[in-house]
Amino acid sequence: MAGTLGLGIGILLGFLAGYLRGVVDTVIRGVVDTLLTVPGLVVLVSIASTIREEISPGVMACVVAALSWMYPTRTIRAQVLSLRERGYVQVAKLNGSSSLRIIGVELLPNMLPYLAASFIGAVASAVLATVYLEALGLGPQNAPTVGMTIYWAMSSGSVIRGLWWWWLVPILFLVTLFVGMFLITAGMDAVIHPRMRRQQ
Repeated sequence: MAGTLGLGIGILLGFLAGYLRGVVDTVIRGVVDTLLTVPGLVVLVSIASTIREEISPGVMACVVAALSWMYPTRTIRAQVLSLRERGYVQVAKLNGSSSLRIIGVELLPNMLPYLAASFIGAVASAVLATVYLEALGLGPQNAPTVGMTIYWAMSSGSVIRGLWWWWLVPILFLVTLFVGMFLITAGMDAVIHPRMRRQQ
């Protein structure tokens, strides 16, 4: 949920900034560059600690998504800036196609492999941020999440007591998850860049 929200906002703002340019691009780029300088984890800890009395997995996802859209916005904007100068986009403009139609019909389909790889990266970042917050005890207290499992394992002294199955299982799960996401991203890179596939 956090990855979808963050990437969705990044897609919207990235396409608007990259294609429309002008004042819209200046404003969006300025906001993104400013927010990227803010330490995200510190802000996430502050927000989560403020609302932890009523926090739920959905609220946690919104908190993480609130600070995960800036990097996708920047990278998608760069891709759109490159694609908007391609010949097929210029032909669509000469044929009188509207900006919305060019974005939806010409640019978006050509960026689907890149957006799919970006989605995997956004989900991985969201999982990492969520586990970090939950391991600090700032997650949903009654939800059986991986991060809260690690938190309760640490607070109960499972390492000292020799209860290895309490902390080892969630760690192995996270390692498996991130390795799987890395392999999916590598596969998507091979689809996006056929030259890499031929070199391998």
